[in-house]
Amino acid sequence: MKKKSIWDMGRLSTEEFRRADKLPVVVVLDNVRSLNNIGSLFRTADCFAVAGIALCGISATPPSPEIHKTALGAEDSVAWSYYPRTADAIADLRSRGYSIICLEQVMGSVALQDFRPKKGTCYALVLGNEVDGVDQAIVDAADIWLEIPQSGTKHSLNVTISASIALWHIYSHSPIIGTV
Repeated sequence: MKKKSIWDMGRLSTEEFRRADKLPVVVVLDNVRSLNNIGSLFRTADCFAVAGIALCGISATPPSPEIHKTALGAEDSVAWSYYPRTADAIADLRSRGYSIICLEQVMGSVALQDFRPKKGTCYALVLGNEVDGVDQAIVDAADIWLEIPQSGTKHSLNVTISASIALWHIYSHSPIIGTV
């Protein structure tokens, strides 16, 4: 079996990607510390044609050699914005009609496999930092709480792994990918 080349895959240029339809999801990073994690999240957002990323608090922003190292240029293709506080991002996205999803282990959460995106609904997927997860005030402000079921001795995944799993689920169960 021959591996596909970049030309076989028919990838869009950065400009074509910026104009293309997107998954109606904005990823919100609540004080994510690691520049490598931020870069990896940009690359994941590009992979699933996410509408954008909101970088909040201490989360670093492009341009950054450390972000570029793992983003591999996705920091140029994925729309992003910066908010001094995560609460500011949540308020802005809510005012634009987004439903706020908190990816966190909380009482009464919905198992990820049971969540189905609704047609015509835009979502803000909030991801927490590497030490404390999503801030409790942001958890309290969410509309939906999703949890990735786990069976091992550890109770958490790296933020980039969690984001990838959640975004794949949303992407694969979205009724349409439409312009946001």
